[in-house]
Amino acid sequence: MEEDSRINQPSLQDQIYRDLRQKIMLGDITPGNSLTFRGLADQFSVSMTPAREVLRRLAAEGALIVTNTGRFMTPVLSADRLEELTALRGLLEPEIAARALPRAHLTLIDRMQIINSRISQAVIQGDSNSYLRANLEFHRSLYLRAQAPAMLALIENIWLQIGPTMRSLYEEATIKEAPTHHKLILAALKAADESSLRLMVRTDVTKGLRMLSN
Repeated sequence: MEEDSRINQPSLQDQIYRDLRQKIMLGDITPGNSLTFRGLADQFSVSMTPAREVLRRLAAEGALIVTNTGRFMTPVLSADRLEELTALRGLLEPEIAARALPRAHLTLIDRMQIINSRISQAVIQGDSNSYLRANLEFHRSLYLRAQAPAMLALIENIWLQIGPTMRSLYEEATIKEAPTHHKLILAALKAADESSLRLMVRTDVTKGLRMLSN
């Protein structure tokens, strides 16, 4: 049993990958920040090999870009690129939300309401990290119910690419309230109203960017 338990445990390289991936998705690493094999190896007290593989894996996912000099950096997204990725969210997220609707039981809706309350609290406290973390959790909690792993992987890849830029925009903006469309998403879930759910998710995704950019 002990041997089987060790086999199922993630490797140290996987743990570093997941930790760094989460930091990028939440914008804990700012746009244009350079990451090096040596720096990552020192940070996690590992050899250069797992550090190299982690950075290459994240670059393959679009979370990092590789410069002409071979440096790994978090991307600085242009307005056009950010709009493009947001448009993709507007296509994918309403679809996965609709697929989740038949499995959106009351326990899930209650949990999402609690998460939304945490978002409101983060706004009051001006806590950008908690805000973005809870906002992603709100959406992911619903999307997981769709049982559509390929679609969710595409969505999370987009979140990964825009994380640093969204964090930067949030910290520059003056946010005074939680996303208004979250309550409408919850209402659509309670009413089992697919068309309304699709509309509210799409609006939440696209108008959220406009709110931060203005």
